[in-house]
Amino acid sequence: MSTTTYKTRESVPAKETWRLEDIYSDSSTWQTDYDKIVELTTKLKEFYQNIHNGESLLTYLKLEEETNFLYRKVFAYGMLLNDLDTRVTHAQVLRDKATQLGQQISAARSFFMPFLLSLDEETLKEYISEADDLRYFEKDLYEAYRYKKHVLTKEKEEVLALMGEALSAPSKIFGMINNADIKFGEVTSDGGEKVELTRGMFAKIMKNEDREKRKEAYKAYYKPYVEGQNTIAATLAAAIKNNVLTTKLREYPSALEKALFADVVPKEVYENLLKVTKENISPMHTYTEIRKKLLGVEELRPYDLSVPLVKGVEKEISYDEAYDIMLKSLEPLGQEYVSTLKSFKEKRYFDVRETPAKRSGAYNMGVYGVHPYVLLNHQDDIRSLFTLTHECGHAMHSYYSGKYQPQISAGYSIFVAEVASTVNEILLIRYLLKTTEDSKMKKYLLNYFIDSFKGTFFTQVMFAEFEKITHEKAENGEPLNVDVFNLIYEEIFSEYNGDTLVLDDEVKYGWSRIPHFYRPFYVYKYATGYVSAIEIADRILSGDHETLENYLTFLKSGSSEYPLELLKKTGVDLSKPEPIQNALAIFSDLVDEFSKS
Repeated sequence: MSTTTYKTRESVPAKETWRLEDIYSDSSTWQTDYDKIVELTTKLKEFYQNIHNGESLLTYLKLEEETNFLYRKVFAYGMLLNDLDTRVTHAQVLRDKATQLGQQISAARSFFMPFLLSLDEETLKEYISEADDLRYFEKDLYEAYRYKKHVLTKEKEEVLALMGEALSAPSKIFGMINNADIKFGEVTSDGGEKVELTRGMFAKIMKNEDREKRKEAYKAYYKPYVEGQNTIAATLAAAIKNNVLTTKLREYPSALEKALFADVVPKEVYENLLKVTKENISPMHTYTEIRKKLLGVEELRPYDLSVPLVKGVEKEISYDEAYDIMLKSLEPLGQEYVSTLKSFKEKRYFDVRETPAKRSGAYNMGVYGVHPYVLLNHQDDIRSLFTLTHECGHAMHSYYSGKYQPQISAGYSIFVAEVASTVNEILLIRYLLKTTEDSKMKKYLLNYFIDSFKGTFFTQVMFAEFEKITHEKAENGEPLNVDVFNLIYEEIFSEYNGDTLVLDDEVKYGWSRIPHFYRPFYVYKYATGYVSAIEIADRILSGDHETLENYLTFLKSGSSEYPLELLKKTGVDLSKPEPIQNALAIFSDLVDEFSKS
C-alpha cells in the first residue's frame, strides 16, 4: 500500500497540494485587500439615510458588490490556509480576522434591507428608470419584495434582532453538549484495554466483522445521549418552539412554509416526498431481510446495519488511477466537461493527502473570480474514489456557474448543490458495475449503491418526517418532551426499516444526536437532490442528448432562476410524484439484483 498519510506537509508531492497563490501571492497581498475592505465598509455606512434616487442606489449596490467580491477572496484564503494545518497560529489569525471583518460588513449594511422594503414599488421603479445599470440588480431588488409581508414594523424588527442571540441559544447549547461536553462510554481495544470511544472510532467499529465489538460500541455511543435525554429534549423543544414563534410573528402559514419560502418550494413538494416514499417502502424492508440472512444472525439489531455484506474486495486505487477512472466514468457528460475536469488536476485545484492537524473530511469551495478548491483526505481506496468524484461534481458546478454567470447570480442554492455531485457518483457506479467482471466486486458495488441510496435518501426522508411531526405538534400547542420525541422517532424508524429489525432501547433516542434538527427542514434537500440526480444521470446514460445539453446548461446557471425551475429545465419536475417513484423503482431493482447476485 502506498503512503496515504504523511507526517508533514512538506513530504507531500507538490502536485497533490493546493496553489493558494492563485488567490494571493502571500499574506501581505491578502492584507492589502483586507485593508481595502475596511475602507469600503466605512463607505457603506455612509449610505445610511443617504439613498434618495437611482444614482445613489446604484452607487451603493456597486460598492456592496465590490466589497463582497474582495471579502470572498479574503475569507477563502484564511479558511483554506487554516484547514491545511489547524495548529498554525498565523493561519488562525487570518481566518479569525476575516470572520470578524464579515461581521463588520454585515453591520455596515444592516440598514439596507429595511430601507429597501420601506420603498413603495413605484418609487423603486422610478429609481431603476433613472439609472440603466440598475437593471443588473433589478431581479434581486424585487426578490427582496417577496419578503415584505413577512417583515415587521421597525420597532418589532429591532426587538427580534435584540432577541437573536436568545433565539439561537438552543442550537449553540446543543453544539456545546454534542461537541464539547459529551464523553462516550468505553470500548475494548484490540489489545484488550478499555479506551474511551470517539466518533471516528464508532464509524469504523460499526463496519467491524466482530459483532460483539459493534454491540459494545453502539451501547457506549448512545450512553451519554440516554443519560442527557432530558436536557437535550428541552433544548430541541426550545429550538422548535422558537422557530414556531418566529413563524407566527412573521405571519407565515407554518414553520415548514417559512423554511421553503426562500427557494419558492411549495409545501406539496415536501409532503409528496414523504407520501411517495412511504408508499414505496417495501424494498427497504426486503433489504433489511436480506441483510439478516447474509449476516446469519437470529435477530438483526441496529448495530448490524452498517457492516459490509461483501468482504475481501478492497483493493488499492492510487490517486492518479482514481482520477483516471473518474474521468472515464464521466465521459457521457461530453469532451468539454472531461477535459476541463482533467485540467483541474494539472492546475492543482486539489489538496489531496491527509497530514497532521489537517481538517478532516472533504469539501469544495468555489472562489468567484479565481477557481474551485477541493479538500480531500485521499486514502487510495474505493471510498476515496467516490469522494473524489462527488467533490468534483461540486467543483465543476462552481466552475461553470462562475464562468457563465455574473457575480450576482454565480452562487447556487443548497437545494440544487447535491445534484451535480450525485450525478457524478451515479455515473461512476454505473460505469464500475458495467465494466467490473469480478462477480464479488460487482456485488460489493451493488451493496455500496444500496447503502448510499439508503443513507442519502431514506434516512433523510425519515428525518424530514420527524421534523414535520414535531413542528406540527408545537404549532398545535401540544407538549414536546423526551417521551414524545422517543415515541415519534421509534415509530418512524421501525416504519422505515421494517419488522425484521429488532429495536434496542437506544434506537428511540436517535433524535437526540442529530445536529440538523437545529436547522429546520433542511435535510429533505439531500433526498430531492438524490432523486433528481438519478433521473438525470440515467437519462444521459440512455443517450438522451437533450437531457445532457439541458444538464450542462443547469450547471452554468448558478442562481439565475429558482431551484425548481432550474431542475424542470433538465426534465425533472419535483412538483410531481414521478421522479420520486422512478428513483424508488431503481432502488427496488438494485435490491432485487443484489439478492440474486
